[in-house]
Amino acid sequence: MTHFLDIHTTSQPDLRQIIDSARDMKTARAGRPKGTRDDDQPLDGHMVALIFEKPSTRTRVSFDVGVRQMGGQTMVLSGSDMQLGHGETIADTARVLSRYVDLIMIRTFEEATLLEMAEYATVPVINGLTNRTHPCQIMADIMTFEEHRGPIRGKKVVWSGDGNNVFASFAHAAKQFEFDLVFTGPEPLDPERALDGLYTTERDPARAVEGADLVVTDTWVSMHDPQSARERRHNQLRGYQVNADLMAQAKADSLFMHCLPAHRDDEATSEIMDGPHSVIFDEAENRLHAQKAIMRWCLGV
Repeated sequence: MTHFLDIHTTSQPDLRQIIDSARDMKTARAGRPKGTRDDDQPLDGHMVALIFEKPSTRTRVSFDVGVRQMGGQTMVLSGSDMQLGHGETIADTARVLSRYVDLIMIRTFEEATLLEMAEYATVPVINGLTNRTHPCQIMADIMTFEEHRGPIRGKKVVWSGDGNNVFASFAHAAKQFEFDLVFTGPEPLDPERALDGLYTTERDPARAVEGADLVVTDTWVSMHDPQSARERRHNQLRGYQVNADLMAQAKADSLFMHCLPAHRDDEATSEIMDGPHSVIFDEAENRLHAQKAIMRWCLGV
């Protein structure tokens, strides 16, 4: 079974195939209305279940549109619709869904939910996000960087802020795509220990971004964080805001990325988000193309 669970569990040749396929599909659609189908219809006759235990904008829309462009149909299921693990087990849910659909994408909280779904499903499962990783986002980010600057191999990527699930997938990508990754952020928000050896740490953000080809950040607070946690994180992360002074320390042609949604003028200023370094909306668009390529790879079509 060809699941897409994480970047570090997918081979380097397969990751490169996915990126190249995404680029080709994007090129083939250039100038076409968004609602039109691709000339190639690899998902014709296929049903895809999109499961969302966590709220979503980009993931939901990009997967739904991607399936439709490739000729397939979607069934969107929320956590309240399914109550995964509350009543019917995740394993039984996976077995049942596999009788109805050809592919499952799940955006959930615990990694264990994803892994159990993949273990018992008899159709491919895609990780749309967990509390631990966000591999589809990073595949779009790699695609976006290479569109603008060529191969990412050997480049310097700097992450400023919280060592969260998006950073974890960047760390996995650093090894698979062979680029240098630097984390700059406060010690209490360091990445998980399992990622040790995949990146270097520099506490001083100005030093960290010296010579950077790409600077990346993410929201400082989760939608589920209580107010007390929000205030604490703002205090911890204020010095790691991506602003004009910080970007001036990077290469003159450096890029800026943020996976969105953003709290403007918190983790990054609007000047940077809307400025010449920013490729955040190319990055958001490329979720569509990267995920289409991932679905094709999973189904072998």
